[in-house]
Amino acid sequence: MPFIGVKTSAKLSDEKKSIIKSRLSRAISLIPGKSEAYLMCAVEDNISMMFRGTESAGIAFVEVKILGSSTKDNYGRLTEEICNILHEEAGINGSDCYVKFEEVKYWGMDGFMF
Repeated sequence: MPFIGVKTSAKLSDEKKSIIKSRLSRAISLIPGKSEAYLMCAVEDNISMMFRGTESAGIAFVEVKILGSSTKDNYGRLTEEICNILHEEAGINGSDCYVKFEEVKYWGMDGFMF
């Protein structure tokens, strides 16, 4: 039941947003037991953002939420891949990207609790 949400100041074409979502969908498997089969992914672009006291067209904040937990090493591998994807597809440097992980105890879908 993972979710990856990207907020970025970069202006992205619909094609680029689709590529990023597709690549993130594959990257979630770096967390053991997680796959794109249940991944929900969102990319919000062209957001007014400030980092280090400066507005920039090349910054991003990424939230990754998963049901259950994983390890710091697994989160580190996914962080590296997320930063690579955003650098390659949106020109955002890894040093200008924060990635936040949230472990969720309860997750529901279609009236059912996992």
